Amino acid sequence: MNTMTIYDVIVIGGGPSGLMAAIAAAEQNATVLLLEKGDKLGRKLAISGGGRCNVTNRLPIDELIKHIPGNGRFLYSAFAEFNNEDIIHFFESLGVELKEEDHGRMFPASNKSQTVISALLAQLNKLNVTVRNNTPVKKVLYENNNSVGVELHDGSIFNSHTVIIAVGGKSVPHTGSTGDGYTWAKEAGHTITELFPTEVPLTSSEPFIKDKSLQGLALRDVAVSVHNPNGKIIVTHHMDMIFTHFGLSGPAILRCSQFVGKALKKYKTENILVTVDSFPDDSEEEIFQRLLKMIKSEPKKAVKNILKGFIPERYLLFLLQKNQIDEKTTISNLKTEKFRSFVKDLKGFEIRVNGTLSFEKAFVTGGGISTKEINPKEMSSKLIKGLYFCGEILDIHGYTGGYNITAALVTGRLAGINAGRRATDAQNPGEV
Repeated sequence: MNTMTIYDVIVIGGGPSGLMAAIAAAEQNATVLLLEKGDKLGRKLAISGGGRCNVTNRLPIDELIKHIPGNGRFLYSAFAEFNNEDIIHFFESLGVELKEEDHGRMFPASNKSQTVISALLAQLNKLNVTVRNNTPVKKVLYENNNSVGVELHDGSIFNSHTVIIAVGGKSVPHTGSTGDGYTWAKEAGHTITELFPTEVPLTSSEPFIKDKSLQGLALRDVAVSVHNPNGKIIVTHHMDMIFTHFGLSGPAILRCSQFVGKALKKYKTENILVTVDSFPDDSEEEIFQRLLKMIKSEPKKAVKNILKGFIPERYLLFLLQKNQIDEKTTISNLKTEKFRSFVKDLKGFEIRVNGTLSFEKAFVTGGGISTKEINPKEMSSKLIKGLYFCGEILDIHGYTGGYNITAALVTGRLAGINAGRRATDAQNPGEV
């Protein structure tokens, strides 16, 4: 084995949190080595926001944390040190012009993720960070309750005063997030909470899913609710959704996915009820009376033609057929109980879902290193000195829309600053 140069800080992982950590550490005048097992840095940044790179979200902190249902409150201390507005200033200081879109999402004005990646790489270069791509780490080295470096798969050893683990979770594994860091954390004595895919499409065996009756149908601005076996609503999200060949997807479904997964496990049931409300702002009776008035105003016209445009035509025809209402039915032969049943579906169409797709199809990993074992203002391990964690490897997960990348950049920033300070302080006489 070859013992290499001793670095102040080694950062493992070249994703959003790792890049931010390396920059922040180097700003503390620390010598930094960034190790990436893939052939390029920023692969997750490249695909985020549909390739446009949603760098953060500008909502107020309390709202921001509400959109991080997986231990978002842990980030209050971190946001007091570095927050979403600081992220915006950071990128603008690197020459990246940003623009705000709906729901507070912030994107580069160029609409290209490469703009963000290039700025980060230029800053790494400016700060003399040593970068090694195609360099997979085998293990993190610990001695006397301290992190002391890493060993590569080829047997090489890099020594350091501090180590930052920023390798992501298990979602989107083609970007390099394959769960390597959990083993290193366990070896340090850390607890890994149960891992599960989140922000992920749902699967269903309903007949209309299997026969693809609704495949490709998008419903706009609907309220999707997840129910427990007793019928109580666990969560509701008011957004768009789409029917697929395997089940359900779209923004509202992705946000509901973690609650479905947890409910299936908690209640030890084969499926969970999801309902779709096409008119969240109106009561069932209001819709019934409104539609009945429309139908009565044109007594000779078929119900199907009167209601066309009220909801997507495919959905309309499907729900009419489901409730045994013939397309040619007029007010004279429309049975009230069948029409009420149709309206009931408009307000709460029931779909039994039986699971989610895998980590490969998930945007985010749920679970990870227990936040109880992490110092919230530093991202340092409470168990091993000189060891830091940031990004998706932590048990922190949010909805899509700039929330996860915000958590990654903020935790990366704090890990880098504190690892850099610890390492450089340790060089001074009298420091422990």
